[in-house]
Parts: sequence; structure tokens; C-alpha cells
Amino acid sequence: MPEVDFYEVLGVGREATPAELKTAYRRLAKTMHPDAGGTVGTFRLLREAYDTLSDPVLRARYDGAGAKVVAVRPAPRPRRKFGEEPGFVPELPDLDADDLDWWQFAGEDTRVRHGRRRGPGHTPVVAAVAGMVLVLLPLVTGVGFSTPVLVVWLVLTAGTAVLVQRLARGYLAASRAREAYAEEFGGRTVFGHPGIERDELAERLTAELLEVYLTRLPGARIFHGLALPGSVFADVDHAVLCGKRLVLIESKLWLPGHYETAEDGRLLRNGRAFRGGGSGLAESLAAYRELLPGVALRGAMIVYPSRSGELTTADPDDLPAAPMTPETFLHEIGEWLAAEPSTVDHQALRAIRDQVVGGGGRAA
Repeated sequence: MPEVDFYEVLGVGREATPAELKTAYRRLAKTMHPDAGGTVGTFRLLREAYDTLSDPVLRARYDGAGAKVVAVRPAPRPRRKFGEEPGFVPELPDLDADDLDWWQFAGEDTRVRHGRRRGPGHTPVVAAVAGMVLVLLPLVTGVGFSTPVLVVWLVLTAGTAVLVQRLARGYLAASRAREAYAEEFGGRTVFGHPGIERDELAERLTAELLEVYLTRLPGARIFHGLALPGSVFADVDHAVLCGKRLVLIESKLWLPGHYETAEDGRLLRNGRAFRGGGSGLAESLAAYRELLPGVALRGAMIVYPSRSGELTTADPDDLPAAPMTPETFLHEIGEWLAAEPSTVDHQALRAIRDQVVGGGGRAA
């Protein structure tokens, strides 16, 4: 095989930091990915270069072999990560319906409404019926009118006709919207798939959590693996849309302990700065606010223990990367989404569906 220099592939110097490697990889991948017009071979080489140089052990081995090596990476021996407990799988919460304030409210009306409810409800219908009664009353009773009363009667007749026409148009538009939605989306409520790799256990746990509990909201639509606008990567683990409210979610598998966010935005574990992982929620929220200007957004980081032991979080605050336990997420975010439990916003749904990496979805 031809010899290559992984540093040249990524376009970085030999002293590049992990952050610089990641930035270079993401920049090049946007044009070299097969979905963006690149070839499978070039993208595989780019990925090989990044996988090698981003791993400290493989990078040291690579550097020791010289600048020019063949593009074949020896399979590394499985290494146990710090804090990892082989075979350990965190348990998802098993909450009683009475524990969630929004549960009963969300299940009161299981009908899905297409579009956001902004109108005055039944008021136009009541007004139209009342107007029709006033219009038809003299015709049925045969009572005559004086000129002033006749003018009022004519005005009421015209107003009632206009109101009835608007109501008819509204119902027809809603019917067409439902038909278009059914043709485009069918009965699909879940789009995309959670990660299947060993290090994506947290994503699979959150996927199950969302489908067990948040599908209680008839209008909730769940997404896995969302790209930021202009990207081809799954930058956002999950998202849930309900009405005009969208939550972007990251899933983390971290050591047991107490997690919180300091006033300066730093993530703390047991009162000390936590350097075992980061968050891209702030960047993701900024990108999706620009993509969906009419949608209210929140971020949530769900944290699971990587081994046996207690994991707790502080009360959630307004910071986008505030860590939450699964229980806290269900209480806080579930209640926030339940403001419009039965509403599906077609425009927002299409925009988010188009960001699912691979564009796939599955019926649920």
C-alpha cells in the first residue's frame, strides 16, 4: 500500500493538540465525507489518520515508527477505561405515574393536533351559531322589521356568512394538513437510531427513557443523531419536539459522584473541576435557535454512572450544560414539554427531521 503521513492528511503539524486535530478532522470531513461529495476511500483514510493521532497510545506508536508509514493500523489490545466496570449497565428509573406531575395531564387528550393552537377555540363556532339563529329567526316566525332593525339584520346576516366561510376554510386547511402529514410521516414518532457502539451505551439508555416516558405526550416526536446545520456528523445525541418546544439532549456515562455547574459555567464533580468530559450543548442550542427562530429551546445533559455507585446532580438551572439524572430530566423537561402535549408543528418537525444523520426514521 502507498505510504502516507497522517499529519499531512489532516493538514496539521506534528505538535498539534487534540483540539487542533479534532478541528482539522471536522473541517476536512465536511467536504471529504461521501454524503458531501467525497469518496469512501479518502474519507476512510481521513478517519484512519484521526483515529490514530487522537489516541495517545497509537499516536506515540505512530510517531516512533517514523513520519511515513503504511495506512494500516495494528489492532490495539482492549484497554479498560478508568472507572469502567465490565458488564455494568445503569438502571433506568421506574417512576410511578403519580410521581410525575404532568403524566395525567398529558394523557387526558390523546388526539394529535396539527399546528399550534392560537385561535380563540370554540368562540367562532358559538358566534356563528348565534348569528345563524338571529338570521333565521325572522324567516321562521315571519315577524316584520322596521328599517333600522332591517339594517342590523342585514349586517348580522353578512357577518355570519363571512364567519361561516372562514370557519369552513379553516377546517379544510386543517384537514389538508392532516392528510399531508399522514402521507409524509405516516405514524412515525421516532426518527433516527441511537448509537450501537460499546461507548454509546448512554445514548441507548436515553433512547429507551424517551420512548418509555415521553411518548405519553401524543404530540412528542423523538430524534436520535442530529447534525448541526452544515455538518454531516451526529453532533446532537437526541432531541424531543412537542408543539413549539424543543429540547436538545446529550447522554453521558461518567463516574459516580455529585455533578453540578458552577456560576462561571465550569462542570464540577464533588466540588472540583471535572475534566472527564465536555459538552457541545451551548453550540448546538445556538445553531438550532438560528435554524428554528420560532421554537423555544432547552438543553439537557443526562448523566448515568459508569459503574456501581451513587450519581447525583444539583437542581437544574438555566445553563445549557447543567447535568441531570434521568429522574430529574423526566420531572423538569417532561413538565416543560407537556405545555403543548398534543400539538405537532409540521414546519419544525420537517426542519429537524432533515437534520437527522442519514435521514432515517423508524415507526413507533
